[in-house]
Amino acid sequence: MACIGKWTLLMSIALLCGCSAILGQSEKRKVHVVYMGNSHANPEKATSLHQKVLAKVLSGKEEVARSMVYSYTASFSGFAAELSTIEAASISKIPGVVSVFPSSIKKLHSTRSWDFLGLSTTSDHGLPTGGSNVIIGVLDTGVWPESESFSDKYLPDPIPSRWKGTCVSGDSFNSSNCNRKLIGARMFPNGYEQNFGPITGPGEYRSPRDAEGHGSHTASTAGGSSVQHASLFGLAEGTARGGTPTARIAAYKVCWFGSCTDADILAAFDEAVADGVDLISFSIGGSPQDYFSDSIAIGAFHAVQNGVFVSSSAGNSGPSAYTATNLAPWLTTVAASSIDRKFTSSIVLGNNLSYKGVALNTISLSNPWYPLVSGEAIRNASSPLANFAKYCYDGTLALDKVKGSIVVCYGGVGAPDATVLAAGGAGVILVDSFDKSIGFAFSLPCSVVGNADAKHILKYINSTSSPVANILPSITTVDDSLVPQTGIFSSRGPNVITPDILKPDITAPGVDILAAWSPVSSISGESIDNRSTSFNIISGTSMSCPHVTGAAAFVKSFHPEWSPAAIKSALMTTATPLDGDKKFNKDGALGYGSGLISPTKATDPGLVYDADTTDFALFLCGLNYSSEQVQLISGFSNFSCPQELPPMNDLNYPSIAIANVHGSLNKSIIRTLTNVGFSGNATYTVHIQAPKGVSVTVSPSSLNFDAPYQRLSFHANFQANSLPSEQLYLSGALTWTDGLHVVRSPVLIWPASSTVQ
Repeated sequence: MACIGKWTLLMSIALLCGCSAILGQSEKRKVHVVYMGNSHANPEKATSLHQKVLAKVLSGKEEVARSMVYSYTASFSGFAAELSTIEAASISKIPGVVSVFPSSIKKLHSTRSWDFLGLSTTSDHGLPTGGSNVIIGVLDTGVWPESESFSDKYLPDPIPSRWKGTCVSGDSFNSSNCNRKLIGARMFPNGYEQNFGPITGPGEYRSPRDAEGHGSHTASTAGGSSVQHASLFGLAEGTARGGTPTARIAAYKVCWFGSCTDADILAAFDEAVADGVDLISFSIGGSPQDYFSDSIAIGAFHAVQNGVFVSSSAGNSGPSAYTATNLAPWLTTVAASSIDRKFTSSIVLGNNLSYKGVALNTISLSNPWYPLVSGEAIRNASSPLANFAKYCYDGTLALDKVKGSIVVCYGGVGAPDATVLAAGGAGVILVDSFDKSIGFAFSLPCSVVGNADAKHILKYINSTSSPVANILPSITTVDDSLVPQTGIFSSRGPNVITPDILKPDITAPGVDILAAWSPVSSISGESIDNRSTSFNIISGTSMSCPHVTGAAAFVKSFHPEWSPAAIKSALMTTATPLDGDKKFNKDGALGYGSGLISPTKATDPGLVYDADTTDFALFLCGLNYSSEQVQLISGFSNFSCPQELPPMNDLNYPSIAIANVHGSLNKSIIRTLTNVGFSGNATYTVHIQAPKGVSVTVSPSSLNFDAPYQRLSFHANFQANSLPSEQLYLSGALTWTDGLHVVRSPVLIWPASSTVQ
């Protein structure tokens, strides 16, 4: 207790006199973000203000200069600086400061897909001339500029005149690496280096160059040029291209060795908006936070406020509920789903039986047969971890029996392929009882089978004294019967911050996606794997997110005047719900949002649910932000929250969620639709798919538009004496149609007692 008293006394002294020297001796400063709301008109004055705020808790100009990491002045106001906990707490009390939070570490959410979505290569000729005027900003691990996906061979001159960005020089990168396709490339290392020290040594470039591959993959998926005969060593061979292959790309490197700090992320958002991007693709995430203590939500809010569409990945923590991230309503949050393609690798046994596994196996074994053993049977008895031999965990196998053999290993612990390869093994048969729908690359020949096939393989091993096998290279199978399913890894809702906003918003292809890659990065992710390729096949919501960015760019090329919310609405209301009878689609809209994107339909949605900063300001009032806070965030100096706070689900959103219903239900929501159809005159009639046990009425039941961009509102009332106890959540839909357009909004309701699984 004496020690606690001592620190309490020191903290009190520091708060009273700002004596940072005392704190410097007792607590190492860490990078914090100080968010101060909307941007100021004069960037120099904003930076001066940031320095003055920092000077209130630090001693002298030199210490302020040493502490300052970034000053954010373009799209929002704030700064990143090294602060102690007490200094951060002191700054949070200064008028004009919205929030102060530690700069945490975010992680990456790590081509036939566009044909599957209805944008075949032949539709390139149908792109509007404005396609080359669309600029996509990608915040990620950088870019490999020599990739054919970033060639400007078929792009017209000039670069859009509004572009203010640049290409910065660094390790193995200079301005000559940019062209009329890759028009900008910046790096943001300050936050990372303040946390972890200088970026040096192998495995990373201190420049916009991509050493990891993830950034090149996402950028080329969103807006890469068409590349014929692209493949991963023959797998998925075809034309790789972005959703809008004539779009311009700007790369903003915010991740280093796989880690992305809040301070660097915010700096990139700020620069991207100032540079003049139209869209931002962001395949990174962390744990859900209060929206204005979250770098992603802050950066995206001010990007959207400046007319920039932002798509973000939902995360790879599925299939559990409440795992979705990037939840702010101004973000378009993207789930991942499969397409009509899979990669199979056959296992042939010495008894002439064969089993079809799933993998991205590009390696041919040179001999017809190899000894076949099970990891569990060749355990290293002297290892303290011998019980993990079943999983081929490092150090658990008898090395002499691994060498030259194909080993049966169970998944779930460690990297069995790396263990077997290091011991001189020939291949791995990996047993995964959970899911075989996703192909992964391994560092040696490998095929993944389920428990049923594994039993037959193990039975064969035990039936003969000399079991043998071979693993054949994978083949690509395209099958129209492969109905899209939500990826098992794709994070699910509900929204843990504001449950009355349905998340994720939409789904897009994120399973087995072929796109550009960094040739210095491991294909399989294992350092022992030294194969090099210009294209790779990977899965994740990181891959689905740039599909939505590309689709949004496609829509914007037709409608450059549309707001980010209008583009988002067009994508959501024209999406196709997934087949609920399929195993991984059972979560419905909690898994895939409004459904699978349809880019061509989204160019002519008929009606949109539009929203602007005023709508989001009222939404923040409903979250109990004060009028003063909303003024700072929005830049509306005379704004006041209404006395009766608006409910969350009255935000003009393209989906409807009613959460935490206690007992009976009697809820009315309001929505406003804007006529964006090519004909000014149109009459839309509502079609109601009521959730089970819920009465739904819509007034008026028809909307008569007589002018372009006319706005009409409707009320939807949901009533039930009680919700069915046997269901965890109830789903339905409201659909408006004029006979040509179908404008669909999913409806999701769940009781307060429900624990969505």
